[in-house]
Amino acid sequence: MSTTVSGKSGTWRNWAGNVTARPVREVTPASVEELAAAVRKAADDGLRVKAVGTGHSFTAVAATDGVLIRPQLLTGIRNIDREAGTVTVDAGTPLKRLNVALAREGLSLTNMGDIMEQTVSGATSTGTHGTGRDSASIAAQIKGLELVTADGSVLICSEKENPEVFAAARVGIGALGIVTAITFSVEPIFLLTAREEPMTFDQVTADFDELFTENEHFEFYWFPHTGNCNTKRNNRSAGPEKPVGRLSGWIEDDVLSNGAFQVANVLGRAVPVTIPAIARISSRALSARTYTDIPYKVFTSPRRVRFVEMEYAVPREALVETLRELKSMVDRSPLRVSFPVEVRTAPADDITLSTASGRESAYIAVHMFKGTPYQAYFTAAERIFTAHEGRPHWGKVHTRDAEYFSEVYPRFGEFTALRDRLDPDRRFANDHLRRVLGS
Repeated sequence: MSTTVSGKSGTWRNWAGNVTARPVREVTPASVEELAAAVRKAADDGLRVKAVGTGHSFTAVAATDGVLIRPQLLTGIRNIDREAGTVTVDAGTPLKRLNVALAREGLSLTNMGDIMEQTVSGATSTGTHGTGRDSASIAAQIKGLELVTADGSVLICSEKENPEVFAAARVGIGALGIVTAITFSVEPIFLLTAREEPMTFDQVTADFDELFTENEHFEFYWFPHTGNCNTKRNNRSAGPEKPVGRLSGWIEDDVLSNGAFQVANVLGRAVPVTIPAIARISSRALSARTYTDIPYKVFTSPRRVRFVEMEYAVPREALVETLRELKSMVDRSPLRVSFPVEVRTAPADDITLSTASGRESAYIAVHMFKGTPYQAYFTAAERIFTAHEGRPHWGKVHTRDAEYFSEVYPRFGEFTALRDRLDPDRRFANDHLRRVLGS
């Protein structure tokens, strides 16, 4: 799936089509040296620089009117250290290629998000995550980073080397430099048993603490305009491997989750009044199933229906109350929402601007089908999320600014001070970063 489009006029668009940019020039470096040279040349020309992955962010975090760096030639595994349990990869490597290559080597990441189209650097820089009781975001599995800074020098950082940069740059939102390589912690490949089953909204919210505590990875989807949810529990398994059957997988994942869902959304966009009825049908379409497979085949799934998304992390203990407020807001409003609301969790981590920095978190993601007006829904949802000190995902739609972030991130000043040191001339700035980090 090609996720970025470079038009004849040099127009760049993100995956969802809600962000466009017109850079002065595009560079596709074949080495870290070429990338560093492109940064130095941009400085000589007085231009700003942004690296862009597959455009899976819904914000303008990677947009630039200066030099656009495409990292697709900087891909592949540099080194596997089985003794240390690490793998070093070039920053432009797509997650799906990393997952397949690791599996061939009998290795796996501990946890991952549910989409694997992104590059490793794009996914980690924006704080992409899956769900986990004990295991955290992809960025929290980073052991080392290589970064090209504003003066074109290459900086290596880890817990031992440049630790203050390491603390921030794992989720650096492109503000500190261009990530050129990442060293991840990996482990011998293992099996996960996934148990998917429908449950009512009232039951999930009443039993949430129990479901969270008893499962290594718990997540659920609530279908607006209904009292129905679909739950998914993933736990490590001794086997045997029992993948989803080819036919049932095609029906559930291709037909229902993508094909029929696309048709339903097109109908809903054309005739919004049909959405509640469609939601009732689609919330019952997916039946219970259990399967056992290697991690990336359980954690990730294809997403071919395009959408726009907002996601906030709230303190885990505030999840149920926040979700109930969201449901009653949708129930009372004239809104028609055709996409399910996704709920996941993460343990606290020690990354400066991670959405789970210093606190156990629960994520609530709201989506709207591409081409459907989303502002009214997202504005109402955001009002609820911010009342609970929510932190928006760095790659998803939100309206927050530096003043808000300085209140919800205790270490916000630490990040901006480091940015002042590494990029005093704001070589890596753009309008979006000016809003979220200040000038």
